[in-house]
Amino acid sequence: MQDNATEVTAAGIARLAGVGRAAVSNWRRRHPDFPKPVGGTETSPSFALTDVENWLREQGKLAEVPLRERVWQQLAGHPAGPGVALLHTGCALLLVHDRPTDWLELAAVSDEHLAQRLPAALDDVLTRRFGPRDERAVRLPDTGLLPSVPLLRGAAELAAELGARQTYEFLLGRHLDANPRQYTLTPAGPAQLMAALAGPARTVLDPACGTGALLRAVRDLSPEPDQRLYGQDSAPDLAALTALRLALGTPAAGGAIVRTAAGDTLRADAFPDVHADAVLAHPPFNERNWGHDELAYDARWEYGFPARTESELAWIQHALARLRDGGTAVLLMPPAAASRRSGRRIRADLLRRGALRAVIALPAGSVPPNNIPLHLWVLRRPGAGTSPAPELLLVETTGGGPAGSGDGRDKLPWEQVQQAVLDAWRPFDRDGTIEEVPGVARSVPVIELLDDEVDLAPARRLPPPAAGGGAEELAAVRTRLGDTLRLTADRAPDTPPAAPSPARWPQTTVGELARAGALLLRTSSAIAAASGSATGGSARVPVLTDHDVLAGTAPSGSPQSGDEEPVLVEAGDVVVPLAGGGAVVRVVDEATAGAALGRGLTLLRPDRAALDPWFLAGFLRGTANNRQASSFASTATRLDVRRLQLPRLPLADQSRYGERFRALAGFEDALRQAARLGEQLVRGLHDGLTDGTLGPE
Repeated sequence: MQDNATEVTAAGIARLAGVGRAAVSNWRRRHPDFPKPVGGTETSPSFALTDVENWLREQGKLAEVPLRERVWQQLAGHPAGPGVALLHTGCALLLVHDRPTDWLELAAVSDEHLAQRLPAALDDVLTRRFGPRDERAVRLPDTGLLPSVPLLRGAAELAAELGARQTYEFLLGRHLDANPRQYTLTPAGPAQLMAALAGPARTVLDPACGTGALLRAVRDLSPEPDQRLYGQDSAPDLAALTALRLALGTPAAGGAIVRTAAGDTLRADAFPDVHADAVLAHPPFNERNWGHDELAYDARWEYGFPARTESELAWIQHALARLRDGGTAVLLMPPAAASRRSGRRIRADLLRRGALRAVIALPAGSVPPNNIPLHLWVLRRPGAGTSPAPELLLVETTGGGPAGSGDGRDKLPWEQVQQAVLDAWRPFDRDGTIEEVPGVARSVPVIELLDDEVDLAPARRLPPPAAGGGAEELAAVRTRLGDTLRLTADRAPDTPPAAPSPARWPQTTVGELARAGALLLRTSSAIAAASGSATGGSARVPVLTDHDVLAGTAPSGSPQSGDEEPVLVEAGDVVVPLAGGGAVVRVVDEATAGAALGRGLTLLRPDRAALDPWFLAGFLRGTANNRQASSFASTATRLDVRRLQLPRLPLADQSRYGERFRALAGFEDALRQAARLGEQLVRGLHDGLTDGTLGPE
């Protein structure tokens, strides 16, 4: 039975029908019988899912709603909100996971009877998993289950296809993607790195668990027998979702013991007696109201009472207080925590007593907020009778070395960042020191850090790598530059003879060609992920940005959550930036094919039987052509691609022009490469001469 209360947005309708949102807008304008809005706002209306399904079927646009989409739309449009729907669904999936035969018996009755019998069955399975009702974070709301029954039946049906855990991860991931500003998320890559730094652990605590990404990463990386996973969060719904998420990934018997609690960790610690093997946390940053006034005499402040502006150092000491002797803590920290004067005394004591073992700078964009290169602090609780470690590991992955890139548009894959960090941490953890990797990693004597500032920012303590890679690499760059300059000279085009008189061809426009079917015109108003979710786990395609097109570089953008499916480029497509005055047009090659079309770009896909791609791209770049098709109404010039003109020529003549334009593009690429190599050589020589690694002779 379909839940008539479930509503769906235009973006949801587009997903159901496999079209873009523009198509849904056209349907609303052109079809008087299209379902009327039942909620939402004037600019973002919502529609009854049942009415939409029926209309799509009547129009022949939908044979059957995919089960995944139907369940998601039921959850997103739940009358009590998606938070309650996720809680109900997680509890039901846990029953399906732990007692599948019980669920089948319960589900054989009507919706009304199922809603009456289900609470007792759910409470029983929750008690077995998480303890008595008054001690657990997962509690069914007092609101009845009847509105959720269609959703729960659909989720159980989906679990039969995907598995209970995968079903919940899909629904939770969709919810997080749809509401990115409501949650502080730890992406899968950084979570896995933090788990690897912590190492195998039987008892793990996350005192700011959020959606449970860190505990899940530990469980997946090192599932110890009878592992104990503890989590606390100030938001009750997140504490409950984390418990369900973790429980669905472990067997009912012999699996991990999961305990989560809701509450302010610093003011009301739910696990004061836990002595964990590992503590992982992505705590809130820059809090002023963290309990400074109430907690002045708290026993956790072994390394000094944190200033009101140093909430992060309060979390650091809380983590150390919950570790067993020798246990490891890994916390995400803002970079300011490594250098603020107000925290220098605590940082100094952490160093003197050997509690702080490593500070690792991550590339900007690794973890929200994406504009800040966050740090990882690795700590170890000193045991009785152990000597303080004499050195601190500093790792810099934000640029200048093999782990990262200085240009935020061209970051290397996360796997390389993770490997660079672990390659430095593992020998340091084993030996207490490492051989220096210039610009990337260094074990610094603690005595060197105990100055007036106690500044632990890796970028300030690591010497730069050898300029341009050293004298040998600079020589290689010079050789490549010479080869490229010779190639550029060879590719310099001959000047064709002047035409007796200017050619006067009959003209057409891109808009006319699109209407005639000679080319397909697509734009991308948002960069959307091709697959996967905010919770990570699925590969996402790279994004071709307007910067890449203008600079002639490979796709460098990262996919982001969005309601629209991405437009994937194919070899032979012509890509036009809307800004930049039409100075550059790019024909997609095999290396770029498969990337997603980025914001501010228009894609033209010519019918090869009617249009040569290089002919099309070459004529679109004409200066006069771009001037007549551009808008100059504001300070920024914007191109109307549909108004761009090109001559009507037979395909054979198009190919002749296309070959000439292709040769010009090769010459232009060689010029760009020569400019990049020349800049690299000049910068490397300057740096080498000024830092003493190269002599003037």
